Amino acid sequence: MEENRQQIFNLPNAISLSRVLMIPVFLHMVMNHKSTGAFVVFLIASSTDFLDGIAARVLNQRTKLGALLDPASDKLFMTAAFLILTIPSLNSPNVIPLWLTFGVIGRDVIIIIGSFYLYLRIGQKTFPPTLVGKSSTVCQFTVLCVVLLLNMLPSHAPQLLWFYILTLSLTLISGYQYVQIGRSWKSDYITKHKDSPSS
Repeated sequence: MEENRQQIFNLPNAISLSRVLMIPVFLHMVMNHKSTGAFVVFLIASSTDFLDGIAARVLNQRTKLGALLDPASDKLFMTAAFLILTIPSLNSPNVIPLWLTFGVIGRDVIIIIGSFYLYLRIGQKTFPPTLVGKSSTVCQFTVLCVVLLLNMLPSHAPQLLWFYILTLSLTLISGYQYVQIGRSWKSDYITKHKDSPSS
């Protein structure tokens, strides 16, 4: 009982949870046109993504909850950021286009549904990221950071369109890769159990 409690209430998990708690603060800053505050909160939240991983390794406090909480808090924060930064009336002079936000969130929804299906269908529990997947995440993070920074200055940057296109391209390619990997896992599972002798 005590061991389970320590696995839940540890420093890495608390840091990951703090990222979730910063979402309403970030949204409040953007909604009230406090671009400097929004940028600062975003940087602080981003730093916690590194801190929880370092704390888990240094303190040897890697847990199953932490393995879920860390990426989940990242996705929640980035999803909230993309959604709020897509609203023109709240962001100036740079606004993330709706097609990019739709692509990013749509891919994540497909991955979540696919992962849940694979877990139920074949018991797949681990889903290692691909190189393109990691690259798309880096681009998504950079887009948010740059837009917030330029809006804080403020400075309009039409060149961002090319960065948006690159980010969407990597996002869609990575989504396609994950779908193909999932189909391959399912196919291998079916083949393996089809060839195995029945009990």
